[in-house]
Amino acid sequence: TMKNPVPQAASLLLEKLLLLVHIRPLSAGSGEETPPPAPGYYDTSCFKRGDLLEVPRTLFIHFGIYLGENRVAHLMPDILPAITGDLRQIQQVVTNKRLILGVIARTASVRVDTVEDFAYGGSILVNHMDRLFEDQVLGSEEAAHRAEKLVGTTAYSLLWNNCEHFVTYCRYGAPVSFQTEKFCETVKMIIRDQRSVLASVLVGLASIVCLGVAPSTTLPTIFIPFFLWMAG
Repeated sequence: TMKNPVPQAASLLLEKLLLLVHIRPLSAGSGEETPPPAPGYYDTSCFKRGDLLEVPRTLFIHFGIYLGENRVAHLMPDILPAITGDLRQIQQVVTNKRLILGVIARTASVRVDTVEDFAYGGSILVNHMDRLFEDQVLGSEEAAHRAEKLVGTTAYSLLWNNCEHFVTYCRYGAPVSFQTEKFCETVKMIIRDQRSVLASVLVGLASIVCLGVAPSTTLPTIFIPFFLWMAG
């Protein structure tokens, strides 16, 4: 039995869309990235070692584990660890080009940055996810130790191994990502709903545009429902 390729195409498209979450803003008219705030922009006196920090962005959230002394461990897609061992280059703030190539190559690093570089001007929530895990919260030192132990190059997936998986493993002992699970469920509901054939078609077409090509078995699945929808 041939598997329906539409959910797979939707999953790939979802990864492309989630890429927008991590791209940093550009200066108006300059074509250059907006620099992070100067040191001291954030009051770190309220942070404790092992805290889970959240930075809400336009659509999703970026996560990190506070290590103390204005240092945050967080997982970021990055191509450099795959092509060089020069720690001085790798430790520089990740640019959009490095980030995009890291997503494509599915390569990332758990890196340690200042709070300013981590948050990039966004507001910070502290331990906001604790309420979802209740008695599963590990000790602060255990969370920080787990984060420090994972520092370095790692595989990356926007859906299956992102910054939220990293912090939930460190603080709660279980790598999960609620935001991507919720997004995936929404996509699945659209695809399963027979009244949303057009939406499924658009997902398939968009996946072709994003990926450049599509398997030959995908095309009939995309266009047959489209013609049926047009005929109806």
